[in-house]
Amino acid sequence: MTLRIAIGGFMHESHSFAPRPTAWEDFLHPGGFPPFQRAATLLDTLRPTSVPAAGAIAVAEEAGVAIVPLTWCFANPAGPVQDAAFERIAASLVDALAQALEDGPLDGVYLDLHGAAVVDSFPDAEGELLRRVRAVIGDLPLTISLDPHCNLTAEMVARADVCVPFRTYPHVDMKAAGAQAMRLLFARIERGRPWARAHRTLPFWIPLGSQCTLMDPMQAVMTERAALAERMGAVELGFCFGFPYADFDGCAPAIGAFADTQAEADAVADAFLAAVTARESEFVQDTLASAAAVAEAKRLAAARPGKPVVLADTQDNPGGGGHGDTTELLSELVRQGAKGALVCLINDAESAAACHAAGEGATVSLSLGGKSDGMPFPCTARVEKLTDGVFTLTGPMGAGNPGNLGPTALIDIEGVRVIVVTRKMQALDQAIIRHVGIEPSTCPILALKSSVHFRADFGPIAERVIVAIAPGPVVADPAVLNFRHVRADIRRRPRAA
Repeated sequence: MTLRIAIGGFMHESHSFAPRPTAWEDFLHPGGFPPFQRAATLLDTLRPTSVPAAGAIAVAEEAGVAIVPLTWCFANPAGPVQDAAFERIAASLVDALAQALEDGPLDGVYLDLHGAAVVDSFPDAEGELLRRVRAVIGDLPLTISLDPHCNLTAEMVARADVCVPFRTYPHVDMKAAGAQAMRLLFARIERGRPWARAHRTLPFWIPLGSQCTLMDPMQAVMTERAALAERMGAVELGFCFGFPYADFDGCAPAIGAFADTQAEADAVADAFLAAVTARESEFVQDTLASAAAVAEAKRLAAARPGKPVVLADTQDNPGGGGHGDTTELLSELVRQGAKGALVCLINDAESAAACHAAGEGATVSLSLGGKSDGMPFPCTARVEKLTDGVFTLTGPMGAGNPGNLGPTALIDIEGVRVIVVTRKMQALDQAIIRHVGIEPSTCPILALKSSVHFRADFGPIAERVIVAIAPGPVVADPAVLNFRHVRADIRRRPRAA
């Protein structure tokens, strides 16, 4: 008998202190990911991409499953999702699910979720969405994949049969997580009853930059996770690093353990919690203020030419809720005469339009960026190249995903080049730079608006990575933010040794 499986998704990472809320329109024009998909287009659109659902679709099709597409959507990280947008998205997904059940019985459901969405009326947005889904499907097997920046709540663990977060940051295994969630959905259907589950939260937040799985301590932690899961017989041992910018009581790194018995689930969850907590002091991250970061980048570029020095403009990361338009790092590059440096990118539709109106080769006066914080960079620039901002991602994380930055300009400001775009996107893929005619490896300094994701594609070509502290809402130390709803007993920064 052929299994009949429904597939859908909702992905958003919400920053409670970001300058702009997330509206319905943001799900229609995301940067670096497909726009909102309904049933008729979902499968064909997602198959060639790197999203988790693409992995789930591949496994289901290989197994000969009858796939019932629902709806799927993604919006770039920003402020909390507005109620109207969430209600529209949730209603579309649940309505498609209800229609699927009208057409015939389902054997299971897979949902591609992020896990860090905050909605104005529902701080635990995924918990609320899963509540609504369960109200329709009852005890039907349900598995989900999650971004490891998820604030995994007890309700999410209780309502899903298995939660499968990615294992990597940068997220180069999104499809693998979706594929595993689908395989475990098959196992859950065959098993005929739920697995036991355990939920644990860490007593401290992990800074975003310290969550990178390419380096210790997180690399060692994830190695230990795999070893414990195998040794203790866990069906799934999921570790969610937390998104420490969400102002609600579920904001925390967390563990979701699934096993045959409750004793096994509790034991593996407790063992892993102890292993991570023992490394708390190792999660303190190294950063430099923007002026010092630029000076060090210039020194390294002169001393070791041949490979770019990467400056990570971490606090204005569009992938964490930044608007991608703060200009302090750019200002420092110009002030210190960092000729040949490239800034990727400044999100400023007004300036991009001015460049397009002027044309290639023209000189324009701009009030560049600073729309989100009121601190633009006044400058005179030469327009080197204009594009429509449309390209396909090629890096390890997003290969196959569509990029659409809107009208885009490459400009030169006193020898420092800047990619100016109409729609924000995290600087995680070299294709962003190549599409304006520059080979990234030829730049002495690359200033990237990203916290960690850039390391997957830019790390191999970098002489060194310097994490620069310049203005932006994705603060390296979230403890400085004015939280009102997080748990009082959680440490907002890891304790030093």
